[in-house]
Amino acid sequence: MSSSPPAAALPDDPHAWLEDVGGERQLAWVGQQNDAALGELEAGPHYLRLHERLKTILNSHERIPFVRKHGDFLYNFWRDADHVRGIWRRTTPDQYRLASPQWETVLDIDRLAADENENWVWSGVLSLYPKGERFLLSLSRGGGDAVVVREFDMPSRSFVADGFNLPEAKTDTAWIDADTLFVATDFGPGSMTTSGYARIVKEWRRGTPLAAARTVYEALPTDLGVGAWRDFTPGHGFQFVMCQIGFYSSELFLREGDRLVKVEKPDDARAYTVRDQLVIDLRSDWTIDGRTYPQGALLATDFRRFMAGERRFEVLFTPTATASLDGVASTRSALLLNVLDNVKNRLVELHHADGRWERRDVDAPAFGTLEVAPLDAIASDDYFLTVTDFLTPTTVYLAHAGSDERTPLKALPGFFDASPYEVRQFHAPSKDGTQVPYFVVQRKDTKASGSNPTVLYGYGGFEVSLKPFYSGVTGAAWLAHGGVYVLANIRGGGEFGPRWHQAALKDNRQRAFDDFIAVAQDLIKRRITSPRHLGIMGGSNGGLLVGAALTQRPDLFNAVVCQVPLLDMRRYSKLLAGASWMGEYGDPDDPAQWQYIADYSPYHNVFPDKHYPRVLFTTSTRDDRVHPGHARKMVAKMREQGHDVLYWENTEGGHAGAANNDQQAKMWALTYAFLLAQLT
Repeated sequence: MSSSPPAAALPDDPHAWLEDVGGERQLAWVGQQNDAALGELEAGPHYLRLHERLKTILNSHERIPFVRKHGDFLYNFWRDADHVRGIWRRTTPDQYRLASPQWETVLDIDRLAADENENWVWSGVLSLYPKGERFLLSLSRGGGDAVVVREFDMPSRSFVADGFNLPEAKTDTAWIDADTLFVATDFGPGSMTTSGYARIVKEWRRGTPLAAARTVYEALPTDLGVGAWRDFTPGHGFQFVMCQIGFYSSELFLREGDRLVKVEKPDDARAYTVRDQLVIDLRSDWTIDGRTYPQGALLATDFRRFMAGERRFEVLFTPTATASLDGVASTRSALLLNVLDNVKNRLVELHHADGRWERRDVDAPAFGTLEVAPLDAIASDDYFLTVTDFLTPTTVYLAHAGSDERTPLKALPGFFDASPYEVRQFHAPSKDGTQVPYFVVQRKDTKASGSNPTVLYGYGGFEVSLKPFYSGVTGAAWLAHGGVYVLANIRGGGEFGPRWHQAALKDNRQRAFDDFIAVAQDLIKRRITSPRHLGIMGGSNGGLLVGAALTQRPDLFNAVVCQVPLLDMRRYSKLLAGASWMGEYGDPDDPAQWQYIADYSPYHNVFPDKHYPRVLFTTSTRDDRVHPGHARKMVAKMREQGHDVLYWENTEGGHAGAANNDQQAKMWALTYAFLLAQLT
């Protein structure tokens, strides 16, 4: 790798002006780049056909309407060709079981946006348990993380004019009761952290101005943010305040009257209550009362006895070399552990009775990805079980704790013919010898000729696991055109628990890039593809990944798709939410840490005398999480150096890059049109 100059020696950035997101000159520059990219890709041989097919898939009425239960109804947010911004609707559980349920539209976002002349994008709701008659509804302008919160009354189907309404901010809210909220928001100067999130949480009573809300907790400006919530379980109605110190460290407090009592967990552990039990998910080894519990373990103990000083734990899960905890869900009487074993899910059901935990393996499909969503974690043992893999259309079942029986409720149609394809799992030896797993989706008759157009996708950060998934977009836009799709499970992700993630933190970040490069080399060695036909794709932290791969091993690839990326790692902590990620990457203002960050920062490691594969950069003007300046500046620098790149910036969409199905169709049609042109 190159030897990078110390931070103090870096020259002024000639492209820094592009960090002004909405400036007239900057948007004119964006418009010129967009015109060039669209002019080429839309006129190419693939775009129009892809765009029409993807619009059909994304707007299909045969898609699964995923639901959440509020009160007696199941609610769904739905977008299609007739509802571009979407409708919030509801049905009954009995109706949902039918092939064509009867839906009642509660709120039409297209109509609301038109009536209010606002660019509203749906951002979700929070209901008051258990009746589900009052909601806190969040809307963003253009799809960003900052939202406007409005109270909505379900019986009257209307917003509450003098209710709990909050102006646009990065806000966290929670119901305490019908007349009281926890609110963490922008209360004015000094009330936000350096990461751009609320640092003060208050109790807000109905009928009083927000300015009169009572402060419950105040974090430091250098903390990441704060939040609070109430558990509505009868007999266990605890209130909690969470101070998120950094991305992987937090303090938890039990609120008892006006007192906050600290829950003495390790700072990097996740902790929460399930009925009378405190559940602790360990990110590091924890030695307490003479016993060491391993990293990645899940512990449980009686919450009240723990708060009184007892430290007696039941170990609910212990990781192995191949198995980690992928998630925990609770129903009225059970805990459901979602275990990821060699990047495939399996379920374990736990029941706590008479002071003991009993467990059983759930007879669920033993392939691909399983997701669990309780119907009502407090009052019901029913849960939705979602099953999917690369070639099996996603199916949602209604399951019940204590039983292996499940009822199919909804299933995707086959958006592409999966019969010619197969899925294989390989392992690539990384630079330090670590075996890195990856999935290959290809035709069964694929020849080891080195000429197969192949796209390699990765992420490798924030303990996020990449698992098998069914995508009509990938199938119709890539596999059906002869492409091979590869998903890499590199370090930095969560596929093998905290150890897999922590192996690529901060000064070890290069391991994630080495793993990704190793997978590319293994694909070439197996003659699945060759550098001429190999492309890479990643978004957000995955955009940083492909940016590093681009600058370190440009000889391995012929196309790069870099989506909503981090690229300028000298400035990342100063831009939008970037300060919150220093636990992942390190602090570039610390000279010692900048040394290892500078070695891979893509923006600082692209040079005019090197040949790079062609790159398509995509981002969104409305992304208020990862600053669009990262992609803008990289494009400007590479163009200045004479490199051939394309750039498309959607004016909406937030960090997702697109705000509705039509924008999604355009984004993916541009992406796959570019890949097909470069790799076939």
